[in-house]
Amino acid sequence: MIRERSMFLIFMLFAIFAIMFAEEEEKYTSKYDDIDIDAILANTKLRNQYLNCFLETGPCATADAKYFKEKLPEAIATKCKKCTAKQVIFFDKAVTWYTENEPENWQKMVEKAIQRTQTGDGKSK
Repeated sequence: MIRERSMFLIFMLFAIFAIMFAEEEEKYTSKYDDIDIDAILANTKLRNQYLNCFLETGPCATADAKYFKEKLPEAIATKCKKCTAKQVIFFDKAVTWYTENEPENWQKMVEKAIQRTQTGDGKSK
């Protein structure tokens, strides 16, 4: 009985560590971690291209814009839980910039993120 209980506890510890390790490892791709977020935020035309892509009011002109459109709803909902270290910096800069400079567009982004997250497939209704 004691041996069975010990084996069970050891198994449970390994299971907990495996789950914790798996959750830590699940991150978004770092493929786009070299974008210049400051340049995007400083350039009205470029910034609006990304915004319009995300809001589905304009085309997604680049692969990174398409990727961020897909991942941003989850990143907003989870406070960037799956973001790489650089993506957390990008996310924080973008949130700060939009809340301070274009709060109405930040609100639109949050509303769109909520809408897309609720569909479960990343697409708006």
